[in-house]
Amino acid sequence: MTACFMGLGYIGLPTAIIAAKHGIKIRGVDINPQVVEMTNAGRLHFVEPGLEQMLQEVVSDGMLYASVVPEESDAYFIVVPTPFKGKHQPDISYVESATRMVLPLLKEGDLFVIESTSPVGTTEKMAELIFAERQELKGKVHIAYCPERVLPGNVIYELEHNDRVIGGIDEASTQKAQEFYSQFVKGTLHTTNCKTAEMCKLTENSCRDSQIAFANELSIICDKAGINVWELIALANKHPRVNILQPGCGVGGHCIAVDPYFISSDFPKEARMIAMAREVNSYKADWCAEKVQNAMLRFELTHKRNPVVAMMGLAFKPNIDDLRESPAKYIVTKVMQSFNNANILVVEPNITEHRVFKLTDYAVAYDKADIVVFLTAHDPFKQLKWRDDKVILDFCGIFKK
Repeated sequence: MTACFMGLGYIGLPTAIIAAKHGIKIRGVDINPQVVEMTNAGRLHFVEPGLEQMLQEVVSDGMLYASVVPEESDAYFIVVPTPFKGKHQPDISYVESATRMVLPLLKEGDLFVIESTSPVGTTEKMAELIFAERQELKGKVHIAYCPERVLPGNVIYELEHNDRVIGGIDEASTQKAQEFYSQFVKGTLHTTNCKTAEMCKLTENSCRDSQIAFANELSIICDKAGINVWELIALANKHPRVNILQPGCGVGGHCIAVDPYFISSDFPKEARMIAMAREVNSYKADWCAEKVQNAMLRFELTHKRNPVVAMMGLAFKPNIDDLRESPAKYIVTKVMQSFNNANILVVEPNITEHRVFKLTDYAVAYDKADIVVFLTAHDPFKQLKWRDDKVILDFCGIFKK
């Protein structure tokens, strides 16, 4: 069997590699020539434990080849970004563009699946597009939606073992997609219709966003009340039916920080709590930036000099190199913009360079800094010892103080 993956990003490439490992011949497509070149050389363009070795194996075996153009296959998977246009209005133009690229290649019996996070109704819109351009294929190709559920840093395991939700435009499409994923997914494949599958993906991440918003709002309240939020949450979670998450400096990534807007933009009057959770988590990043700015001003007034500030972490979650929608990166940028002459050391142990920030080793930055701001709970940071001679702002629970 052959399959064409349109998009070789954080989800498209791992899924393509896993499918190739299970005997499916893959053509991976990306509009970025550098991504294509690196993929064909067996090199990942992002950090994911264990995945590069698997990539090298499937490339050397001839099971995966990357290109900037698609080729005729038995199945096509749309795994491209869905950014925003205007104020949090989902933009499905990438999905449409990828669909148009494979449209001339579609033939009777083919499978077409959208994995990209999409507003409800996107799969049906792409079906209408396909059948408008290729009327002879109506009822003869299988079209479905199947979102991913993976945690960066554990993608290999989760792609194979997590349950998946699959929704087709009709029963035959659902069954055809189920047959494909059953080749490498060990988790249960739950079937439904395409609109429910689309909403399921958005619902999962909106739920997580709301849960995190509760923890983040609680941390702001505790700061004002003089209560250790980490101790409070640990005690509250002793209740058998309470499970409060850990607060952070906001919410990032291309899922939880984005997907709730797909619901609130389509249902502005109804999605009140979902929209409020987004506001709380966005505000938490601004609140953290203000705390850093105030600490810098206090230090300057007390010591009559500018402080050395270590900003610890840029990634949106621990132990990965993904900076998409990262509240940590936003906070660092905001602080640097408000103190042009400040001595700010930026730390991100999971990347070697950044086009905007000059990076500093985490141990060096911690030793030199007067003010240390923990934004992302990377494992190396947890090896550091508390220093009473420093002002430490711990927004991610490194020391839980």
